Amino acid sequence: MSDFYTRLINREHPLPEDFIPEHLVDIGLPFDAPPNDPKRLLERGTARAALRLINSSQGEGLSLFGISGYRSYTRQKELYTGSPYVAAPGTSEHQSGLALDLSCPAVRMELVEEFAETPEGLWLARNASLFGFILRYPQNKEKITGVPYEPWHIRYVTRPLAAYLSMTGLTLEEYHTLHGHRLQT
Repeated sequence: MSDFYTRLINREHPLPEDFIPEHLVDIGLPFDAPPNDPKRLLERGTARAALRLINSSQGEGLSLFGISGYRSYTRQKELYTGSPYVAAPGTSEHQSGLALDLSCPAVRMELVEEFAETPEGLWLARNASLFGFILRYPQNKEKITGVPYEPWHIRYVTRPLAAYLSMTGLTLEEYHTLHGHRLQT
C-alpha cells in the first residue's frame, strides 16, 4: 500500500479512467461542502491523517476547512477547462483520494495564493509534513511539477516521505527521478 501513497500522478503518469480508490470515507472533517458531497471523501489513511492535521491546527486556534478531496474522473472531465489550475482528467491527484484542498475564512474559503499568507496557510506550510502531507505544488517549482503554485493543495505521501521531501525541498517528481522509482502505469 505504501507504493500507492508515494505514486506519482501527473500529465506523464495519469491514473486509468476507471480508477477509484478503495476505502473512500467521510470522517467528518470540517468542510465547506454539504453532507454527502463526494468531494468530502478521502482515502481512509489520508482522511485519518487529515483529521489529525486539522485537529492540531484547531488546537492552535486556527480554522482550516476542506474545500475539495476526492474527485472522480468523470467529475474532473466536467471541470476541465484547459486552465493550468485544473488538471486534465486522469492527471488530477484528487482522483486518487490522496489530495485535499484546504482554505480558511480569512480568504472567504477560496483557493487563492493569498491563503499562503494567512495564519492557517503559514501553519500548514510549516506543519503538513508532520502529518504525512506535502504542499504538492510549491512556489518556484512550476517548471518541474507542470502546475502553478498552489499553497492550498496538500497530498498524503506518508510521514517518512513527507519529512524527507520537506527537509530536502524536493518535489514528488524530483524524488521519483532522483531515486529511479519504477513508475506505475
